Amino acid sequence: MEADVTQGPLTTEAGAPVSDNQNSEAAGVGGPLLIQDQLLLEKLAHFNRERIPERVVHARGAGAYGTFTVTADVTPYTRAGFLSEVGKETEVFLRFSTVAGNLGAADAVRDPRGFALKFYTEDGNYDLVGNNTPIFFIKDGIKFPDFIHTQKRDPYTGSQEADNVWDFWGLSPEATHQVTWLFGDRGIPASYRHMNGYGSHTFQWTNEAGAVFWVKYHFKTDQGIKNLAAADAERLAGKDPDSHQRDLRQAIERGEFPSWTVQVQIMPAEDAAAYRFNPFDLTKVWPHADYPPVTIGRLELNRNPENVFAEVEQSIFSPAHFVPGIGPSPDKMLQARLFAYGDAHRYRVGINADHLPVNRPHATEARTHGRDGALYDGRHKGAKNYEPNSFGGPHQTDRPLWSATAVTGLTGEHPAPSHSEDDDFVQAGDLYRLMSEDEKERLIANLAGAIAGVSRDDLAERAIGNFRRADADFGKRLEAAVQAMRG
Repeated sequence: MEADVTQGPLTTEAGAPVSDNQNSEAAGVGGPLLIQDQLLLEKLAHFNRERIPERVVHARGAGAYGTFTVTADVTPYTRAGFLSEVGKETEVFLRFSTVAGNLGAADAVRDPRGFALKFYTEDGNYDLVGNNTPIFFIKDGIKFPDFIHTQKRDPYTGSQEADNVWDFWGLSPEATHQVTWLFGDRGIPASYRHMNGYGSHTFQWTNEAGAVFWVKYHFKTDQGIKNLAAADAERLAGKDPDSHQRDLRQAIERGEFPSWTVQVQIMPAEDAAAYRFNPFDLTKVWPHADYPPVTIGRLELNRNPENVFAEVEQSIFSPAHFVPGIGPSPDKMLQARLFAYGDAHRYRVGINADHLPVNRPHATEARTHGRDGALYDGRHKGAKNYEPNSFGGPHQTDRPLWSATAVTGLTGEHPAPSHSEDDDFVQAGDLYRLMSEDEKERLIANLAGAIAGVSRDDLAERAIGNFRRADADFGKRLEAAVQAMRG
């Protein structure tokens, strides 16, 4: 049993008792301090090193533990162990976040929300690293650093600049769908509990027979969708920057455990080539009329972290953390994230970040030949650190986690293959036309207020032009609103 470190006499980091924690050692009354005061030096040195680099994106976040329960038989589609029977429960940790803000930023801002879910399965950890939107701004990871640079602080002004944001979006028509979503009513959720989550990407499921299916995950909030109007969000962000984090923690403390109905869209692998949209394009959805969502489970959050730094900030998620029966798709954004997320955490937390309690598998042990480095806990003792070996060490299973994907053609910098309805505007136009008149008015007002902040007319016109190509009425009304604001 571990000792209780929250009670008893105060000690140094080495365990020696502390006699005086109020006064530094000095050379006489009023004299200079002494280097022999190791408690003073230890405390100051620790204080200087308490922070680790914040996440480059999704820095501002909150999290909670809970359970995922299977409610429907999905074994015809996947052999994933944690999905193998109705009623089966799996522990989870879910981290919510904003995307662009720094660690100290406000919660109630217009920004996508991260929805990063770790399943502690019997076959190791499965991470589903998604957002509260089913789509994203770009479709190829090579553009991701450029996109995030536009959302972060300008290197000269030190502030987020409308010119940077709308210059990039205007030159990237593929962003039109996500921008329409972001500036609509769901752009500022009222809380983390009152929004949906999505895996966003397309993933592969493989069943016991080796049959392949493409899937998209949906997490439908059981609390109902609630959003903030721009003016209300501005007031809340100034009054209570921690509004979403506080709401989540207090709801769980009250026993009002937030939950989500978990659904998947399932596409047989043979449908993908001829589907009217590229099914691996992150800027597009699969219309529900084509592939209706099927309810497969329930997600509930019911326990708060004991320490935000240890469990929320040091938690790591990587879309490369798969389990048998689940794998990646050719989605170019997903393919880039398979590397980028794990690499970010190796830099930010350390090479052995997965040894930390929040990141360790629960039902099994990670058996690797990796050794040493920061945070290494000596778990392997004197075992051999190579493979193959003849001393009984861990060995490969010879069974792939997912099915192979056929590839053809020559290597090179290729755009994604084009499908019959693959343009950057059709789904943004569809979304606009689904909105009520009141929703359209709020969308136009939100977009016009943002676009009006650019310094050049050509930046505004190019941005408006993308929305005009999505829907003529959309562009006409937006142009009039921006012109009225810019004079």
